[in-house]
Amino acid sequence: MSKIEDIILDNDQRGISKLRGHLPENFCEDAAQLILDNPGHALIISGFFILGAMASETDGPPGAYFIGKALEQLGYQVTQVTDKFSSSLYENLEGGGEVIEFPLSDATSSEKYAKDLLGELNPSVVISTERCGMTHKGEYLNVRGVDISEYNAKIDYIVLNHNATVGIGDGGNEIGMGKLLQHIPGVDSLPNEPTIVSTDKLILASVSNWGASGLIAGLSLLSKCNVLPTPDEEIAVIKQMVDAGAVDGFKVEQTYAVDGFPLEQNRKTLERLHAYLAEQGIT
Repeated sequence: MSKIEDIILDNDQRGISKLRGHLPENFCEDAAQLILDNPGHALIISGFFILGAMASETDGPPGAYFIGKALEQLGYQVTQVTDKFSSSLYENLEGGGEVIEFPLSDATSSEKYAKDLLGELNPSVVISTERCGMTHKGEYLNVRGVDISEYNAKIDYIVLNHNATVGIGDGGNEIGMGKLLQHIPGVDSLPNEPTIVSTDKLILASVSNWGASGLIAGLSLLSKCNVLPTPDEEIAVIKQMVDAGAVDGFKVEQTYAVDGFPLEQNRKTLERLHAYLAEQGIT
């Protein structure tokens, strides 16, 4: 088994690793290869609304930001796309791409906006991490099955109208997880009504930020250039986003944690990925 995937699926709290066998063994490297095969302009989607706190969560935007930073180092133009509930989290960050706020609207208007944006930016690849995706009923359900459609811009239409896409998820309701639509309800701890939105490549992780790091490790492996952030850089960005209003999705409070994990656990995950790359001669 690939070491990157082992690392990002460690400490699995939701049972997401039970889906691992339905993907290629080296799914991070597989997704990274798709990105490197499509150089140019990367569009990165994130931002997940936590109803109990009426705020965006700490899982997703940090990973999206660091994917953007990594791709800039590899020569890509980067644009981040989120909605009004998450856009403020990206303020005062250095690099990582321009931020576009996708409007909350009906399906018809949202699809038109997505197609117009794709026409204007002409991205070569689209990456989504920890972004709620629509169900077969067109609803957006959180991990508890509660409808959060009112607070979720229909950014899915960007993914649905592009032909080179990567998704990162940790629960079954995130954009990209539709790739495993028939398998997710078979895991008791995962949603009965998962998203139907699929991506060409999918990354599973215990925490989506870890999945983003796994993707960056895959990019590092293939490009032979370590573009992972340092643990201190990641912690600083998570703290900055919390200070800007982000909340821990498990604790449902504004605290320095991600999906219930303290920042030191995030540090350990990133340190292990750096160690793996060093073992491959990539520093």
